[in-house]
Amino acid sequence: MNPVVSFKNVKKSYGDDPVLKGISFDVCKGNVVALIGQSGSGKSTALRCINGLEPINEGELHVCGRMLHDKACDIPALRKEVGIVFQSYNLFPHLSVEQNITIAPRKVKKIKAKEARELALHVLNQVGLADKASAYPDQLSGGQQQRVAIARSLAMQPQLMLFDEVTSALDPQITGEVLKVIENLAKGGMTMVLVTHEMAFAQAVADQILYVRDGVIWEAGSGDLLKNPQTAELRQFVGNGL
Repeated sequence: MNPVVSFKNVKKSYGDDPVLKGISFDVCKGNVVALIGQSGSGKSTALRCINGLEPINEGELHVCGRMLHDKACDIPALRKEVGIVFQSYNLFPHLSVEQNITIAPRKVKKIKAKEARELALHVLNQVGLADKASAYPDQLSGGQQQRVAIARSLAMQPQLMLFDEVTSALDPQITGEVLKVIENLAKGGMTMVLVTHEMAFAQAVADQILYVRDGVIWEAGSGDLLKNPQTAELRQFVGNGL
């Protein structure tokens, strides 16, 4: 079976500044891969490349059967299959929770209104917010808004979900709510790539952890990688975080 995501010696620069210096890894269907590392190491850039938000300069990148290194790649079609959730919730403040969730399925997938409402209630139930369909974003906590953002991506019924430090702006109690949702998605078999600073969470849910440093994959392994780092750099990074 072909991997859902496959990086092959991918390089990415901004002008003369190399950010990814030749990274290679695969994400198999149903697996969770966590990218960890210091800010500026390249992990969020790698995530954004998967969704076509950043074009790569060299190498090969296959995502959901599409070749992103091919300039003819249909990026809008790719984004129907790849959901992404950022630190900021990016909800429309003037729309209800249900409307925030149904707008993309209706406009992009041409789903009828009744089916879109049923879909919204289904994904809201997945994130534990079935009672908030008629609420507006400013009536919700930060954690609830982030869970709505996750539900909005799930409503597109993607093959792959990407999470870019989705808990970094949340306090510890609310962080737990959001991480529980992601953990449940993992248990349900959703293929995911996540950038996170939550080391204990990465160790618990990830099938593979990639420590990114200076634009390369410095170390890779299962959750046990964080218990037994092989390099001084990863030992220092993990520190007392577990």
